[in-house]
Amino acid sequence: MKTWVLACTMCFAAQETSMVDGTKLGVLVLLAILFAVQGGFVGFFLYLRKRAKRMADVELDSEWSKLRRSPRTS
Repeated sequence: MKTWVLACTMCFAAQETSMVDGTKLGVLVLLAILFAVQGGFVGFFLYLRKRAKRMADVELDSEWSKLRRSPRTS
C-alpha cells in the first residue's frame, strides 16, 4: 500500500493569488534585510582594517622621526 503525501490545496498547484505574491514579496524583503545587515558588517570590518593601517602608519612615522632626532651612540 502506497501512501502519498500531498500539500494542502492552498500550496499544491495553487493559482497565482495575492497570497502567493505576498509570500514572494515577504521572502524578497527578508533577503534584502539580510544582505543589508551583512553588508554593514563587511563595511564595518573594512573600516576597522583601514583605520588600523592608518594608525600603524602614523605610529611608524612618529617612531622614525624619533629615531632620526636621537643622537647615535655606537
